[in-house]
Amino acid sequence: MEYSLIFHNLYAFWSSPVKKKLILLSIMFLIWVYMLYSCVGYCSTMPSLVVESYRGKETGSAVGKRTESSRTDLVSRLLAKPQPWEDIESDYEEPSIRTAASRDLLNNELDSDRAEDWDEMHGEHQRAPEPSAMSSFSNGSGSKKLPQAIIIGVKKGGTRALLEFLRVHPDIRAVGAEPHFFDRNYDNGLEWYRELMPKTLEGQITMEKTPSYFVTREAPARISAMSRDTKLIVVVRDPVTRAISDYTQTLSKKPDIPSFESLTFKNRTTGLIDTSWSAIQIGIYAKHLDNWLQYFPMEQILFVSGERLISDPAGELGRVQDFLGLKRIITDKHFYFNQTKGFPCLKKAEGSSKPHCLGKTKGRTHPNINPEVVQRLRDFYRPFNMKFYQMTGHNFGWD
Repeated sequence: MEYSLIFHNLYAFWSSPVKKKLILLSIMFLIWVYMLYSCVGYCSTMPSLVVESYRGKETGSAVGKRTESSRTDLVSRLLAKPQPWEDIESDYEEPSIRTAASRDLLNNELDSDRAEDWDEMHGEHQRAPEPSAMSSFSNGSGSKKLPQAIIIGVKKGGTRALLEFLRVHPDIRAVGAEPHFFDRNYDNGLEWYRELMPKTLEGQITMEKTPSYFVTREAPARISAMSRDTKLIVVVRDPVTRAISDYTQTLSKKPDIPSFESLTFKNRTTGLIDTSWSAIQIGIYAKHLDNWLQYFPMEQILFVSGERLISDPAGELGRVQDFLGLKRIITDKHFYFNQTKGFPCLKKAEGSSKPHCLGKTKGRTHPNINPEVVQRLRDFYRPFNMKFYQMTGHNFGWD
């Protein structure tokens, strides 16, 4: 009897119109609270580039001071010089102090690099797609970490293409513009560097790319001081073709620079190559690699073929994904070949349902170079290439 009375009262309670309205309002209120919470979480993941840049400048000097004491014990390591490189038998000479003209040309090349990086990231029509709202929302609950993998080189080797391809992978988060932390902005400190990074979730990898690291003497020690476990990726390309591409980029920004031939030789009559010109010096891969091997074992460095990145992008991306310990998600289905540009493009870029090719600054037509000059460069690079093949255990087929 008591149980039936209790059930009767409960039934009367739930069947009351007023109670039904209260329950409905409560449910609506909970849904509203959840939506508000989601909106706040999403909005917090969209700081503007200007604010981030300002914050970096504002905190740079302060962070540098705070981290000065923590870096004191690393001074000896950072200042340590690698063992002298044993020169291969060739006409290579260590670059002497640059003349005013060559310094001006180098400054022009650096300005050209900055301008091209800006054009690629922010230029109209060729800008890479922004991350999707869903990826931004999920990223909002993550945190900013120092990079676990860095594309350290080489300039005009295909680093921008590799980074854009890798950003398709859901477990890779990368900075778009080149931070140049370990060569130009090291005094700003690691916290400044960390603030440049995107937020990542557990299991995601933070990456950046700055091709000039590979030829910067101090970069290996500095990256090792940050983390000895950092994985390094180097995109290499036929050094002769790379040098011509390098010159073509500078020429597009500074049409009045000297000819490729005049910059290549110290003395045209004797055929002595001017290794003080950065376009030539970058391609001596074995010399630069020797500096990196003073701080990192070979198994922590992956060499990507710039040529195969064009002819077989999925194959090279498979190697990179394996190296990073990631599932092979980027496959043939992500690419199509653009006949006009002469290199592969993404069918669907990160955060977009539309095809994406690299911008107009990529795939420039190279100027005609005297075949004798090209052959002289091939002869010059051949012993260095052989040494590089031996060091990496891989023949890239440039000779």
